[in-house]
Amino acid sequence: AADFRLDAIRLIGDIQARGKIPLLTGGTMLYLKALKEGIADLPGANERIRAEIVDMAKARGWTAVHERLSEVDPEAAQRISPNDPQRLQRALEVFEITGKSITSLHQSGKTACPFKLLEIAIIPPDRAILHRRIEERFDKMLAQGFIGEVEHLVGRGDLCAELPSIKAVGYRQAWAYLSGEIDYETMRGKAIIATRQLAKRQYTWLRSWNSLNLIDSPDRPQVLKILEGASIL
Repeated sequence: AADFRLDAIRLIGDIQARGKIPLLTGGTMLYLKALKEGIADLPGANERIRAEIVDMAKARGWTAVHERLSEVDPEAAQRISPNDPQRLQRALEVFEITGKSITSLHQSGKTACPFKLLEIAIIPPDRAILHRRIEERFDKMLAQGFIGEVEHLVGRGDLCAELPSIKAVGYRQAWAYLSGEIDYETMRGKAIIATRQLAKRQYTWLRSWNSLNLIDSPDRPQVLKILEGASIL
């Protein structure tokens, strides 16, 4: 996210210098948040400390890790579920490395975006339509060779199901299918359900977003009106 922010700021400046309007499109809101609000300079991974946290979890459960985080960073513990080991591990790791909570580090040292952003989000009013499109999209991915892609990743030999990248929606389910844990139809169904759950979380985040213009569909005239109202055109 930090690398994205630096690249985006440089490219936005280049595009504006040519008299054009830069458009940032996509669904990963963490990156937009990093661009808007800046991002803290957090320490890199420390394998020894990570191993100690994993050992604690194996011996006492991730609930114990969550309790430890509550002692040193109550705000982070409130945000992070005891069932989210990746974020729990990182939050506690940052404290053990720096002696400072990840919450305090996130709140300090941020630089606001140097550009004015006009934010527009597409939220279909009918969830059934969205669910159908999610299903169609995943079936299209399967038809275009998604299982073959994941099979290639399995065959590399240097990846495992516990990596954050393999836990991504779709990859997690395809990996389980190729490992013989579930059958094809179960894999397809689980991936579609997981994508719907991700979309629901995105809905929730978007509805709490300040200064956001909402539209029902990719409606060009509606977007142009928003741009004109913001004096961008």
